Amino acid sequence: MQMTGSQIVIECLKEQGVDTVFGYPGGAILNIYDELYRHQDEIRHVLVSHEQGAAHAADGYARSTGKVGVCMATSGPGATNLVTGIATAYMDSVPMVAITCNVGLSLLGKDSFQEIDIAGITTPITKYSFIVKDVKSLASTMRRAFKIARSGRPGPVLIDIVKNATSDEADYERKVPELIKRPSSQIDELAIEEAVNIIRNSKKPVVFVGGGAIIANASKELEEFVKNVDAPVTDTLMGKGAFRGDDDYYIGMLGMHGTKTANLSVSECDVLIVLGSRFSDRVTGNTETFAKNAKIIQIDVDDAEVNKNIDIDLNITGDIKSVLEILNSRLEQLYHKEWIDKVMARKDALPLMYNKEVLTGPYIIEKLYELTKGDAIIATEVGQHQMWAAQYYKYLKPRTLITSGGLGTMGYGLGAAIGAKAANPAKTVINIAGDGCFRMNMNELITASRNNLPVIEIIFNNHVLGMVRQWQTLFYGKRYSHTVLNDSMDYVKLSEAMGAKAYRIEKKEDVEPVLKEALESDVPVVIDCIIQSDDKVFPMVAPGKNLDDVFDEKDLKKR
Repeated sequence: MQMTGSQIVIECLKEQGVDTVFGYPGGAILNIYDELYRHQDEIRHVLVSHEQGAAHAADGYARSTGKVGVCMATSGPGATNLVTGIATAYMDSVPMVAITCNVGLSLLGKDSFQEIDIAGITTPITKYSFIVKDVKSLASTMRRAFKIARSGRPGPVLIDIVKNATSDEADYERKVPELIKRPSSQIDELAIEEAVNIIRNSKKPVVFVGGGAIIANASKELEEFVKNVDAPVTDTLMGKGAFRGDDDYYIGMLGMHGTKTANLSVSECDVLIVLGSRFSDRVTGNTETFAKNAKIIQIDVDDAEVNKNIDIDLNITGDIKSVLEILNSRLEQLYHKEWIDKVMARKDALPLMYNKEVLTGPYIIEKLYELTKGDAIIATEVGQHQMWAAQYYKYLKPRTLITSGGLGTMGYGLGAAIGAKAANPAKTVINIAGDGCFRMNMNELITASRNNLPVIEIIFNNHVLGMVRQWQTLFYGKRYSHTVLNDSMDYVKLSEAMGAKAYRIEKKEDVEPVLKEALESDVPVVIDCIIQSDDKVFPMVAPGKNLDDVFDEKDLKKR
């Protein structure tokens, strides 16, 4: 059947099961938007306030569902405004397809109005970047893009289409999407046998879980594995929810703002079993001393991550779910009572602590967990509030923490929350923000209200750039260079002007009643929480220091 390129784009989206796209129209992409208008009963389009919001929303949609998120933008600045969101998705292995349109083929390469080589710009931050110059290759390119985004280690793919390819015609025949199989055929049997022997001979094992375990949908197999091995579990920011945060064997997050129990236990263990983590510098501290007493077994779908940041003893390349299924079938029940008792005693003796006399971020997070019982999707911006959300909210299921880990993108969370809410309308979706981050993306509140997406935005308002100020306090002699936000901004009035219900909290007694009202609301809600400027995230490992050099506020006062 003959169709225009724009019709082919929409039909290919329908082929792939796409029900929602996030975007912002413009001249070069008008043909696609005109066709999208004709299919608005089949594909929902969420009009954002800025193209970066579209990329973050597609990312949040994808992280919360495991499906491919889709965003659209026009040429030139529309396309370049997607770049930060695409890079965020790339760093955290999020399946996304970004569709942009460019000037017509005859104008390409002539510095035409709103022309940009977006495929060239995004090549380093995508799994693949396509430019479609001929409508005849459009359908096959669309299908390849979705396959690449979902295969192996997921990630973003860009499709840039010249404008005439959206109006020219070509034959189109509907096809069923190719089934993406789990990459289990590569698993090395000898590596499996060696891993089983190492684990059997371990006296002090620790299981370390990264985001790859969530991508692989391996939570069930992980729970069985932990029971079989009889080992405590720590995780990365991206791995939260893969293993239940309320389980007795869970010892908290590892790394710069990980728990003392996790950092000390990994420093002491004799075997570290790593599932889908790339050993970020925020996790390892000093790479020379990371897990210095342990044999490290790394299980990952991407062998490019092996020995990249940390020298390991054994790697198993393959789908984590498949590898764990095999290991679970080979391992008998192991027991490490002495080690478990020691770690659990440490966990009891070294809990997370904060000032309970005043209103703080940790108190609000704990109260939020109590009221939601862990049954919510939590998005975050980046900074102190992000770390408090990681430390004090217990993630009971995968895909319930939506946060920028690798790129650390301020301005990410509200767009991502909107995407998660669009994908999960029956779920409570809450974005935890700092006042600095909220200033970067607050225009997306209009998106939430216009599209009837009742997300909850909680602002930890300390009138400073909190995490940067923390570093300035600890490492820069309290020279607060351009980190003070003490101006006349009124977030309540601003939020109300953008169509949200808004509250301000200044004391602990107001937290529970306001949160209850927000959780029962059917419109977007903003809660402006006034906290102290010098509240800090503890524990902490200073940059480049050993994990067992972890300190908290009490340790700091002793120095």
